[in-house]
Amino acid sequence: MNSNTYDFSGQVAVITGGCNGIGAAVAERLVQSRAKVALWDVDISQAEERVNALPSDSCKLVQVDICDPASVEAALQQTQSHFSQVDVLVNSAGIAGPNSPLADYPVDMWRKVQSVNVDGTFHCCKAVVPGMISRNYGRIINIASVAGKEGNPNASAYSTSKAAVIAMTKSLGKELAEHDIAVNCVTPAAAKTRIFDQMSQEFIDYMLSKIPRGRFVTVEEIASMITWAVSAENSFTTGAVFDLSGGRATY
Repeated sequence: MNSNTYDFSGQVAVITGGCNGIGAAVAERLVQSRAKVALWDVDISQAEERVNALPSDSCKLVQVDICDPASVEAALQQTQSHFSQVDVLVNSAGIAGPNSPLADYPVDMWRKVQSVNVDGTFHCCKAVVPGMISRNYGRIINIASVAGKEGNPNASAYSTSKAAVIAMTKSLGKELAEHDIAVNCVTPAAAKTRIFDQMSQEFIDYMLSKIPRGRFVTVEEIASMITWAVSAENSFTTGAVFDLSGGRATY
């Protein structure tokens, strides 16, 4: 299948969680589209093969803890020193947390899931938005989940965090609407990434049973939609939620 092509020449993208999964697929697609990418990840030593294959002049790995605002600011400074500005932000870093009824959910893991998925997205947006405003250009895409729309049983922390990401996207999109800055999110069904390692087989089977397509979405399919959403061609849509649930979500 031939992919649509976009020209990101002269643009720099920050991709959190960029060393693996969805983030790695987006990085590969953006580099193919002539962007420079800074991959922010808490562990840059375990990058996927597709990341290691990217040309060194187009890709920089930056170790960062997105839960820590100071770490995010340091990562931004490192990125700007290497590539100058940040035109695109893809918030892909996230964790699933354990599968457990809410009444039994570990409080420390509840806080950890919110810290990574919600606070991390907030910290990264807060860091890059001022520069985008000053240049009157930017594209932000947040990775939410169909769980944020529908709620998955035994996944209250994850479902709550992704619903918050959707709301944050809508709020920030309205704030920045007077600028040429688009803020959107995608709500994928599950994709086979390392996040599956955090889930029970029973829960994985449950998620698959809910998808009318009868299969999991691929990271390449997610990357395809994201690439358009962060391109200059997406000049009007902001504060939107793009469905990637294989027919599961109906709104």
